[in-house]
Amino acid sequence: MIAPGAVHVPGWLSPERQRKLVAACREWARGPVPMRHTVLPGGGVMSVETVCVGWHWQPYRYSRTADDVNGARVADFPGWLLELGREALAAAYEDEAAGAACTPDTALINFYDGSARMGMHQDREERSGAPVVSLSIGDTCVFRFGNTENRGRPWTDMELRSGDLFVFGGDARFAYHGVPKVLAGTGDPATGLRGGRLNITLRETGLGGVPAAQ
Repeated sequence: MIAPGAVHVPGWLSPERQRKLVAACREWARGPVPMRHTVLPGGGVMSVETVCVGWHWQPYRYSRTADDVNGARVADFPGWLLELGREALAAAYEDEAAGAACTPDTALINFYDGSARMGMHQDREERSGAPVVSLSIGDTCVFRFGNTENRGRPWTDMELRSGDLFVFGGDARFAYHGVPKVLAGTGDPATGLRGGRLNITLRETGLGGVPAAQ
């Protein structure tokens, strides 16, 4: 346990599951809302590329349609991804009941090339305090997990490798976190990802609406 509520499970995703997720992410990246570099309100552009499923995230809110991209409705959140989130949470917390209560309804998929970074931030757009489930595929990254008060120290730096699971909820749910570095060339092409890093975060928005597709 990294902090109360924050758990790292190395190598949780099997190679087969990693390949399935890579294939699914490729489909989502083609649309209906394509993967893009998100433009921030101040005019800055994020170095990671992002595509969303279930709900569309744009700084700093969720919507069903990608009004900042092409106005299309985002792809439905599939039932198998809901089940994966439940299984992941149960494994991280070693609590089947916690897993069964997990109801993620959106996925944010971020692709990092060798130069992409993610600054320290909180995941605060959700109306739910349910844990965030994070899955890593491809190149290893340095993941910085901080405190809930500010972007500064104390923080913990760790490596997240392909197949790793990271869950943060409870007291750690609103901790600042970021990715200061990606270790290019460390991934295994057998995952179906020739280079770069995919990070898939499953979240419960608390916004209600249409349930996950089956």
